[in-house]
Amino acid sequence: MSLHRATGPRHRAHHRPARQRRRSRRVRLLRTLFALAAVLVLGGGAAAWYLYRELDSIGSSAALGDDAPKSTDGSTNILLMGLDTRKDQNGDELPKDVLKKLHAGSSEIGGYNANTLILLHVPADGGKAKGFSIPRDDLVDIPGHGKDKIKKAYGLAKADEEERLLNSGVKDRHELEQAGREAGRRSQIETVRTFLGVPVDHFAEVNLAGFYHLADALGGVEVCLNHAVKDRYSGADFPAGKQKLNAQEALAFVRQRHGLTRGDLDRTRRQQAFLASALHQANSLGTLTNPGRLLDLKDVVKDNVVLDKGWGVFSFVEEAKNLTGGKVEFTTLPVESFAKHNGEDVNIVDRDLVRRRVQEQTGQLKPEHKPTSGSSASGADGSDGAGKDSGHDDPKVSGGGVPCVD
Repeated sequence: MSLHRATGPRHRAHHRPARQRRRSRRVRLLRTLFALAAVLVLGGGAAAWYLYRELDSIGSSAALGDDAPKSTDGSTNILLMGLDTRKDQNGDELPKDVLKKLHAGSSEIGGYNANTLILLHVPADGGKAKGFSIPRDDLVDIPGHGKDKIKKAYGLAKADEEERLLNSGVKDRHELEQAGREAGRRSQIETVRTFLGVPVDHFAEVNLAGFYHLADALGGVEVCLNHAVKDRYSGADFPAGKQKLNAQEALAFVRQRHGLTRGDLDRTRRQQAFLASALHQANSLGTLTNPGRLLDLKDVVKDNVVLDKGWGVFSFVEEAKNLTGGKVEFTTLPVESFAKHNGEDVNIVDRDLVRRRVQEQTGQLKPEHKPTSGSSASGADGSDGAGKDSGHDDPKVSGGGVPCVD
């Protein structure tokens, strides 16, 4: 008996914990499942908030400068720059399959021209925002290079900085690329700021691949054409009317200039129409509140978009939230005439007129302080810059839907 009593408890103690362990594992599993369900149900907002914070922290350029002039009336001026480069942020060639989708030629084409320049003014009072497109071939003053096309400010400064660093002994290709791009951004911002006579508070830069991926993350974009088009250079081949374009088609839509009545100026209106439609679509599909879509945008933005430090993309969205409600209007700044400069086609502009237009519409010029209009850049061919294509009454593009363009 003593032996039985001595061994019985040890025998039972050997088996009870096993049953208890199995029961404990089931309990833990159920608790885990309940906890996971709670996270899925209650954590959607937290996940979205995490994604917002991730995107909001993106900002890798100090090109704007801490001492740069800033708006003092509570409004915000944002410079949107679209580069024509076929290379990534490190200066490496894009994958061949991506280049094929871009339908933009090899990685050696395009250089570092800022082919898209839009100053977006967001007023402090919540009124209608205004987007001013600057034609890329406008003949302006570029720091250190005299008069040249405004789009070239970026590439010229980039090349100068890389040459300077090479001469000082820097050999690392990626270091040269990053330093060169920072110099390019500084020059492009300064050139635009001087040309328009207004502060630039923030900027965003995107290249061709970034544009493609952004359009893809949005699931394509709806556009409207007044006439059918077919252009072998850009790959644009679309019927007239409203239609949904995938990312590859959308890129062809905004790149086409051949076969359009006003060439580059019509392409500028295509860019405006795309932005207006994309904003409208982002609002109607709830893109900015959908965690899945935000995750797609997060990866695209990190790889393809450069913002100034301290300013995230969702700070801009919060600041300019009325844009997706249709309260935005795009216009192209006036061109006086066309001419040749150093063998290249350029736009002759009246700088004082352009400045006055922008400053009046952004509230930075009081009526009693209007300057006297006068052309600051006469035609390189000796012309007086008078109205071959004034552009003064260029139709505006509203962001309230899907505008139709040529």
